[in-house]
Amino acid sequence: MSNAILVVGGGFSGLTAAIEAAELGHDVYIVEKSPWLGGRVAQLNKYFPKLCPPSCGLEIQFQRIRKNPRIHCLTMANVIGVNGSKGNYTVRVRLEPRHTPPHNVDFTFLASTLEGEVASEFDLGLSKRKALYKAMPFAYPARYVLDTTTLSKADNARIAGKASLDPSEEAREIELSVGAIVVATGWKPYDVTNLSNLGAGSVKNCISNMQLERLASPFGPTQGKIVRPTDGRTPHSVAFVQCAGSRDQNHLNYCSYICCMATLKHCLYFAEQHPTTQITVFYIDLRAPGRYVNVLEKVQALPNVHFIKGKVANVTQSDGDCCCIQAEDAIRGEKLTLNYDMVVLATGMQPTLATEKCPIPVAVDADGFIAGGEEAGIFACGCAVMPLDVTRSAQSGTAAALKAVQTVKGR
Repeated sequence: MSNAILVVGGGFSGLTAAIEAAELGHDVYIVEKSPWLGGRVAQLNKYFPKLCPPSCGLEIQFQRIRKNPRIHCLTMANVIGVNGSKGNYTVRVRLEPRHTPPHNVDFTFLASTLEGEVASEFDLGLSKRKALYKAMPFAYPARYVLDTTTLSKADNARIAGKASLDPSEEAREIELSVGAIVVATGWKPYDVTNLSNLGAGSVKNCISNMQLERLASPFGPTQGKIVRPTDGRTPHSVAFVQCAGSRDQNHLNYCSYICCMATLKHCLYFAEQHPTTQITVFYIDLRAPGRYVNVLEKVQALPNVHFIKGKVANVTQSDGDCCCIQAEDAIRGEKLTLNYDMVVLATGMQPTLATEKCPIPVAVDADGFIAGGEEAGIFACGCAVMPLDVTRSAQSGTAAALKAVQTVKGR
């Protein structure tokens, strides 16, 4: 039996699982498809329960990883094959080329001279990034990535001869021997382009809740200023559309658990930056589990926040790049037509495996969540199992690590 453990996914639950297993004396391999660790938490401005920035929790995790020689991080990596059985797995991993040196080099100036740009994946399309880039200041590993497909002809000339860059670097494959596997593949925001009736992709200044997180982040496209994407103006009126695609048999058939809390947090963002902005929250039900009811009560007490129980039928373009909402007020029994400077769609959490093929032999239910696998020494955690907040994701990562450790010890 192999004493090593594989963790697929470098988000908060995956990092927690890896650290816990390594600190119990086991070699751990983290396989993360993106260039940096941190997952969705890294894209947030603040997260519950303390409403602290992601650098707070992630920096602690990164320090623990740096100091533990048993943890091996493989970024820009994907599992492409798994053979064997519980206690004795051979895992094939494909490593995509980063084209930059293995040590940390500051390419800030060189990156600024390049012409080629594409929409930033990290900022969810709200900004542009260069071909040579690093998504966030506290990125781990703190290495730049060279996207050769984004380079212009002039850019190719600029980087030619740079000994520290290797545009010709190719992908390679390695094999790992592990005794247990932790699957922490996480979640992604539901594709808002599926919500055409709610203005996604067609109505200006209609954004998703995760895009608002990027606007509010000091490392985001507007350095933390919550403004309209079209003109950079402070919105005087904002509408939040709850359950955008959730609890809907045509989209996500379940409640994503965190959407209500995310909107309450966003109301607090506005209260801090723009206390006079008028906010309307259209909801079906408001869910603030456990101690979070205090946050709900705090937001309900804000004089500029109004709650309307009722579904939004559609969102259309209005004059001045505004958004026109047609909705119902279920309590008053009225149909409403209202204009807002900005609309925020509270989209749900969709498991990554709902749209991506999983090379690991584990069952996935109709919604894409992992169901089972423990009998084979494969343990899922975090939002790969169900919608969770950061705290509960970390707890599930610890549980998965303990089960994986018991497996490789043959208990």
